[in-house]
Amino acid sequence: MIILSVDLGKARTGLAICDKNEMLATPLAQITEKDPDILIDKVSNVALARQAELIVVGLPKNMDGTEGDSAKNARDFASKLKEKTKLTVRMQDERGTTITANNYLNATNTRGKKRKNIVDSVAATIILQNYLDSQHH
Repeated sequence: MIILSVDLGKARTGLAICDKNEMLATPLAQITEKDPDILIDKVSNVALARQAELIVVGLPKNMDGTEGDSAKNARDFASKLKEKTKLTVRMQDERGTTITANNYLNATNTRGKKRKNIVDSVAATIILQNYLDSQHH
């Protein structure tokens, strides 16, 4: 099944996608959009164009496992995305994904503007890969 993942941000939102066999998550795009309604439309259009069958949205929990405003925003976004796309939308704990993404980018010496342009899609890839791994265990 083709799965799209979303790393929701205040200014930039990262997207990743997996192959039909659900083995490998790959960075797809980064959307720079602050208006939540326009962002819903843009993500929905990507899901449709890529023939996604499921969407996974990162859930930014606090390190102690509690949920704050960011988690509420992610849940609201996921609900609107489900309504717009008519697809199943699942939440995936994203604690530490941005740190991991930055560590990967450090390891590949990706810096400056290029880093800023891909860090969110790399985080979305980690969210999706974590989801895939949890489904296969």
